[in-house]
Amino acid sequence: MKIIVISDTHIPKRAKKLPEQLIVNLKQADLIIHAGDWQILEVYQELAGYGEVQGVIGNVDGQDIQERFPEKLIIEVHPFKIGVVHGHGKKLTTERRSLDAFKGEQVDCIVFGHSHIPVIKKTDDILLFNPGSVTDKRRQPCYSYGILTIKEDTIKAEHIFFDDKS
Repeated sequence: MKIIVISDTHIPKRAKKLPEQLIVNLKQADLIIHAGDWQILEVYQELAGYGEVQGVIGNVDGQDIQERFPEKLIIEVHPFKIGVVHGHGKKLTTERRSLDAFKGEQVDCIVFGHSHIPVIKKTDDILLFNPGSVTDKRRQPCYSYGILTIKEDTIKAEHIFFDDKS
């Protein structure tokens, strides 16, 4: 199973459309996960044209997105449970807030966003995965998104980095 993971699209503030680099992989996705800061519902509508989309709200998402998506969710992709949260808040780091969001729940992977910083690391046997941003790299050298590949009893995370967001 191939899962495309994105966050912090910030359309139309940071870009007018999703980058072509991303669209190539969206066409091959079994599932698309968005970890918040869509900014407009049209981003969901476009993504839904490529396949099943699941996601959460971010701190800049308006009422229409808040009515459509939860603050956090757990997606079961046999045999794994993937927690999804944006990760915003006032105390601690984005990673710590994301871990705390699933405290007491059994998850194998946590997908989060907010910082726009690509992350792949294990903490307490949980895979932490931030795809970065396809439209707003901030101080990062490249734009990025992620791919989770699930085969039998393995889950693999990787980033796709690119220079041009058009």
